[in-house]
Formats: sequence, C-alpha cells, structure tokens
Amino acid sequence: MSTTDSNAAESTARIFRSEEELARLPASERIRYRLVSAECRYHANDNISAHVREGELGELKAEVQAKMQEVLKALVIDTSSDHNTQETAKRVAKMFVDEVFRGRYVPMPSVTEFPNAERLNELMIVGPIKVRSACSHHLCPIIGKVWIGLLPNEHSNLIGLSKYARICDWIMSRPQIQEEAVTMLANELQQRVRPDGLAIVMEADHFCMHWRGVKDDQSAMVNSVMRGAFLKDANLRREFLSLLPRKG
Repeated sequence: MSTTDSNAAESTARIFRSEEELARLPASERIRYRLVSAECRYHANDNISAHVREGELGELKAEVQAKMQEVLKALVIDTSSDHNTQETAKRVAKMFVDEVFRGRYVPMPSVTEFPNAERLNELMIVGPIKVRSACSHHLCPIIGKVWIGLLPNEHSNLIGLSKYARICDWIMSRPQIQEEAVTMLANELQQRVRPDGLAIVMEADHFCMHWRGVKDDQSAMVNSVMRGAFLKDANLRREFLSLLPRKG
C-alpha cells in the first residue's frame, strides 16, 4: 500500500465507526475499512474474501463499471453512439470481479481430503493444468500450464485430482507476477497435503511482452518451486523434471 493510500485508509478507519456510518460508504470503502481495521494487507494478489459481506460484490461491480466508464471517456471513446462500447464498462466490471480477479473475492473452494490409508509414498505428478492469470503491472493476460509433483507420506492428506485444478484457478485468478503465484500455490498445497516433497513448475506466456513493449511473441517464462525431498534428493528432482515433457 502506498503512503498516501495508507494514510487515507487509516483516516477513514478513525472517522467511521458504526455500521450505520459504514453503510453510507461505497462498498470498496467499507471493505477497505475492515481490512485496515484488521491490519490485513490487500495487495493485488491477496485474497480479501473474509472482509467482503453478502451483496457487496454486486455493489463493487457497479463501482468498477462507473469508474471504467470514466476511463473510456478519458480515452475519448464515444460510448453513447458507438454500439460496440455501449456496454463495455459493464462487461469489464463483471469480467474483473466475477472472473479474472475472482480469486481475490471468494473463499478457498471446498476441497475434500482423504487419509493416506494405503500409505502411498511414491512420486505423483498432476498436470499440465491450464492456468490463467493477469500481470499486476499492466493487467495483461498470463496464460500457461502448471505441473505439480508430490511425494506423500503416511500422514499426508490426499485430495481429488480435479481439486488441484480448482486450487490453481483460485490462486491464479488474481493480478500478480508469476514468481509469487507459484510460491503461493506451493504454500497452499504444502499446508493442505503435508507431503514429504513438493515440486511445482509453471510455464506461461505473458501478454505484457507479446502485446506491448518489445512485442516478442516467442518468449515464455518457466519457474519452479522445490521443497522437502525434491530439494534434497537430486535423483527425485531429475525424475520429476524428466517426466514433464511427456505430459505436454
């Protein structure tokens, strides 16, 4: 949070106390008030769902729509007579809140966990999982795939195959940079599954490079996180990495 934003938010937190006073504020200000009061960070890639109340996402979309309409106006686009852009502000607001940034505003999806009854302890690989995110620098798309390697132990929780995709989508549906996204995904899976080893590789195209700037449409970014046995055991790490091309 910038110093200016922080000071403004703290000032709001000091001024407005009661629910009646808060109710008169725009939804974004109410949510920000709760975050500041709870001393919670609200960066672009943070999940803030615990501070969003029922009905406020609809209000938030209306706010975004109004602000986006002003952006179109500032770009000198005649949305009144241009039939292609008359509903653009509304569509963009819905896209941001309900779709591409949804991972900020909704809780973690429900994930059923099973005990490792058979005491499985062999390498498991899930992927490639298609992932979609957005660069927090330019809000351009990041489209890629993720592979997840797990070495469970007898105390690990096993989760259904589709749940890995749900968790990935929840983490990735936020503005962020790829390096932080992979680390956040690793943290979530480490806490939930508690394996002896965890490995994640992500390969993605960044449209902030393809679409603007250098306009290089050939480059992709690959990064990884290795934990536990994958970090300590070079043979296990090589086995995991060697299997990835076969999954593409």
